[in-house]
Amino acid sequence: MTTARTPDRRATTSWIVYDLANTIFALGVVGLYFPEWLTTSGLPDSSLAVTAAAAGLLVIFIAPWVGAVTDVRGGRVRILTISTVVAVTATSLLTRGPDVVTFLVLAVALVAVNVGSVVYDALLPFVSTRENRGRVSGNGVGVGYLGSFIGVAIGAFSLEALGLGYASTFTLLAAGFLVFAIPAFVYVKEPPTDVTDRRPPAITSVVGDLIRSWRRAGQWPNVIRFLIGRFLYTDAINTLIGGFLTIYAIQEIGLDPSGSRTLLSLAIAFAIVGGVGGGRAVERFGSKRVLRWALGGWVIAILSGVVAAVTGVIALAWLIGAIGGVSLGATWASDRVTMLEVSPPQHLGEFYGLYATVGRFATILGPLAWALIVDVLDLGRSAAMLVLAASILAGWFTIGKVEL
Repeated sequence: MTTARTPDRRATTSWIVYDLANTIFALGVVGLYFPEWLTTSGLPDSSLAVTAAAAGLLVIFIAPWVGAVTDVRGGRVRILTISTVVAVTATSLLTRGPDVVTFLVLAVALVAVNVGSVVYDALLPFVSTRENRGRVSGNGVGVGYLGSFIGVAIGAFSLEALGLGYASTFTLLAAGFLVFAIPAFVYVKEPPTDVTDRRPPAITSVVGDLIRSWRRAGQWPNVIRFLIGRFLYTDAINTLIGGFLTIYAIQEIGLDPSGSRTLLSLAIAFAIVGGVGGGRAVERFGSKRVLRWALGGWVIAILSGVVAAVTGVIALAWLIGAIGGVSLGATWASDRVTMLEVSPPQHLGEFYGLYATVGRFATILGPLAWALIVDVLDLGRSAAMLVLAASILAGWFTIGKVEL
């Protein structure tokens, strides 16, 4: 696969700005305002867990197929455009009908966003050079989290200043997502693929191709080690930023919705530092080392939140925002670069499909494990948080075995 030697600056900037657009959805919609709506509606944690799990199950099969097709045919920007429009449309419909319809359109939005992420990540080689790849990835994460500030601001203005309901708020958030995504559709260019000895897989062969993709990945042990480690830590991280941290902050730590927004805003500010600083640290220390530092920070942040809930020392909750925010930004700045470094170029899109698959499979098990611990076993949300911390720690050990 041919990569651009000197990427157009507008393309690089637009790729980075798309991360901002995507984060309006990831943290503004899923991470904050949808969980707020959930708690104010008196719905159980398991309703969000089942929705996220169902969406994740679909992505497990769709993402590798999309990645494999674009390895052969290209067209990543086109797929990114289509998936974004679908996600924006679904987001604009949230809470405008019965609860079952709301959860259905949320699932559609989650699938579309995550399919788009497969091709978005695989566009990184075309908007960066080998020398600045870590920095571009880190800047994407850092600037991307400005999207969370924008998302929080849109929601606060809609709900508090204008007095609108959640339905109108989600429509405004969807519009913000689309506006900041458009430059990537216009300026990011993908050179013609030079893979001519393979035919694109048919969608009817998704399951078989998924199995073959995993077998092919098995030829590169470091790819498998990394994907296993990624499953373990994204199991926890995606559960937290998928709305359950907001629920925990409100229901267990005792923050009101305004306090939870302040906590998220603090986390976003530190995530920008973690993303930009993490990208530069990747260039200096290597992606694997930075990733393990970030995972260690996650464990500390989660334990701080549990102690805050158990002891009632709410001040400790702010450590979740500070340490967790830095860790979040640094995780994504180093994570996708590590995937790029362990993947053979001829299977980049296909293996990024597996990369997305393990993240989504984790998104199935993580929320379902949370629902099992909290709603079925009635062990409490703090017990669920401890399980997430243990999963991240297991990922830390596994990533240590990856050789770069």
